[in-house]
Amino acid sequence: MTDYKARIRESASGKSRIILANDLESPSIQKLESNTIKNIKTLNKFLCAIKFNFHLILPLGMKSLTKINRVAHDAGLQTIADIKLNDIGNTNKIATEKLWQAGFDAVIVNPIMGSENLQSLIEYAHKDDHGIITLVHMSHPGAKLGYGLTVLQNKKTLKINELFLEWSCSMKADGIVVGATVPQIIKSCYKKAKGRCDIYSPGVGTQGGDPITAIRSGANYLIVGRTILNAKDPVLEAKKLQELSLGV
Repeated sequence: MTDYKARIRESASGKSRIILANDLESPSIQKLESNTIKNIKTLNKFLCAIKFNFHLILPLGMKSLTKINRVAHDAGLQTIADIKLNDIGNTNKIATEKLWQAGFDAVIVNPIMGSENLQSLIEYAHKDDHGIITLVHMSHPGAKLGYGLTVLQNKKTLKINELFLEWSCSMKADGIVVGATVPQIIKSCYKKAKGRCDIYSPGVGTQGGDPITAIRSGANYLIVGRTILNAKDPVLEAKKLQELSLGV
């Protein structure tokens, strides 16, 4: 099996830069599963990957997640577990083991866990060609209060998001998350990363991020959820974003 970064690039090549944030809500586990599978089957030709947030992963459980991952892979999509993992090494290892067993290709993690734990997690994931995507700057309005804080590292003053970028690149993370709502930070990360980490940008549409600006700033992939899911015609919206992402 090829490594995760190569797999998602292949899934995206000539097809789409759009990752569906499948953030569904329902009191019924059966509906969560069936609606997710429906989204995969109706939208897959406009996507390169599908992302599942914590509030979807928790109620579904191992059996449903394994089934959904299999359907996604059969449709040519990569799958990402967005749990923003941030814990001690042993907990990180056990959590990702379960995600790999369910069929996920990659997981989004928070570098605030520290450089040692992050390095161990990336090395562990890469042994089996899985991917680690790190949070560098989130897309919601309050993100700057945390990711914009100034820190002192090796007698050098820098923003936390700059430190997280340095760690991600030096430790060979497969990608970084930088919100489409902060295109100037996407541009800065793109220049500093020099292709070592792909850039994933959430926050398109509903949160105010502009897809064209994000891509032109250096984003490799756009993570889109409510803009597609809540559209009157999700297929048409996904197709529009697909065409836009390839045309920039």
